[in-house]
Amino acid sequence: MLERILTLLRRLGHSGIDAVWRLGYAGKFFFMTLISSGTSARRPHLVVREIYYTGVRSLIIIIVSGLFVGMVLALQGYETLQRYGSSSALGVLVALALVRELGPVVSALLFASRAGSAITAEIGLMKATEQLSAMEMMAVDPIARVVAPRFWSGVISLPLLTAIFNATGIFGGYLIGVVLIGVDEGSFWSQMQAGVDFKDDIMNGVIKSCVFGVAVTLIAVFEGFDSPPTAEGVSGATTRTVVTSSLVILMLDFILTSFMFRGA
Repeated sequence: MLERILTLLRRLGHSGIDAVWRLGYAGKFFFMTLISSGTSARRPHLVVREIYYTGVRSLIIIIVSGLFVGMVLALQGYETLQRYGSSSALGVLVALALVRELGPVVSALLFASRAGSAITAEIGLMKATEQLSAMEMMAVDPIARVVAPRFWSGVISLPLLTAIFNATGIFGGYLIGVVLIGVDEGSFWSQMQAGVDFKDDIMNGVIKSCVFGVAVTLIAVFEGFDSPPTAEGVSGATTRTVVTSSLVILMLDFILTSFMFRGA
């Protein structure tokens, strides 16, 4: 019995040490990425190309998801507001729910599952096929050439995708609330404009999307760069990217919301 307890404690200790070591290595990796970002600034075409692969190719899932999320919000919101005679406030309900919470969070989750996993798999395969080692042999820094452009493309793309998600979600709410159900169009737009504040609502959503972009892209490039150079290692790194990114997004969302709510 004592031997099992000692074995369990030993495993827990090793797991804790590994977690702390990976966290420290991730911090060092982030610092090295920032230092090596000068190459991306001098060669903007590298970042633009990655923005196309991570951002533009994610537009379809963002637009379709945003449209249906807005439709569902309008249906559920109208059903609730109608009980209290406030169906004209449907526009502000849809807009606030999207801009404050659902837009940044859902966009980040979709971005992590689509673009984040692709970034991890691509860098992991480059490591497995020794392309990163070949770059080092040719005196080319793989962090500056491979990691930094993908990192900044994710940081730039996610806030833009969130804005598109919000816009299509509001349009979906308009289709259901005004066109299908028959809510007054003037009340829908006027109450939305009066109820959504630029500083307290829109800017808080932008801050969230920027923080999520840094976190998700950093996890994606780190897991790909740190993955074992095998097929199983790349597969595991891709899975860890999606799982870790999802948990970090929800955790950061709670932390940011608590600070923003307290500030308000």
